[in-house]
Amino acid sequence: MDRLEAMSLFVAAVEAGSLSAAARRFGIPLATVSRKVSDLERHLNTRLLNRSTRRLTPTDAGEAYLAACRRILDDVGEAERGAAGEYSAPTGELAITAPVVFGRLHLLPVVTGFLSAYPDVDIRLTLADRITRLVEDHFDLALRIGQLPDSSLIAIGVGSIRRVVCASPAYLAEHGTPTTPEDLGTHSCITFEGLSSAAPWSFARGKTDVTVQVRSRLQVNTAEAAIDAAVAGVGPTKVLSYQVDAAVRSGKLRILLQEFEPEPWPVSLVHAGHGLLPVKLRAFLDFAAPRLKERLARLE
Repeated sequence: MDRLEAMSLFVAAVEAGSLSAAARRFGIPLATVSRKVSDLERHLNTRLLNRSTRRLTPTDAGEAYLAACRRILDDVGEAERGAAGEYSAPTGELAITAPVVFGRLHLLPVVTGFLSAYPDVDIRLTLADRITRLVEDHFDLALRIGQLPDSSLIAIGVGSIRRVVCASPAYLAEHGTPTTPEDLGTHSCITFEGLSSAAPWSFARGKTDVTVQVRSRLQVNTAEAAIDAAVAGVGPTKVLSYQVDAAVRSGKLRILLQEFEPEPWPVSLVHAGHGLLPVKLRAFLDFAAPRLKERLARLE
């Protein structure tokens, strides 16, 4: 039995949720995957998987073995990449993920510059407004906005993002400019799913947190739509500073209540950091971090 192959199939089956999905990933028959995983269970004399018609899940023994398999496969992969020269020169593919708008506006220009500087490295950039799992989803690097949970991941801070309230000059001329968070209670606000939901908006007064229940005249499902509506004069909205930077610079929107803004959210480049970093990842971190810091500094 090829134990490394069996381990790889076992890990793939757990991550994909089924033996058939693992078979598709490896391009081999389902019967082969099923047999090899069963051989592995017989070799270990324990059941690794709970098999059902809905989803495949690891047993308690399978969970522990899964973690060990990932470590072993990572070590083997590092050894192979080292032998192939990946640790001596930047080469190969980097898989990176980031939030949609920030990724398009700020990370993508850095990525294009990196591709010009390092012609032997390819990048797969996935933009998604959800928290991806680096190891499980096969990403080398993630750009994260917000406080990071305690984990074994390594984070490199590149700046921070403010949470701002803004409105159009025309709206403010007609309805007045709020000077305290409580003033928003008399204004027609724009909310969207996520940051500025219909729930109370959060502010800071000194070291005290302040929440204000706003009147949502318009609720949308993206920050871009909320910003467009604010530019059109519907009312104030609450967004992240990078999302509204262009509209503020052009004079289409004004930022309000700056002295009451909550603590900015950190922006970090996050990677697994297990063992020796491939040169392609180290090269990207060295290239991207100072450029992202410079871009974020311009948003302050």
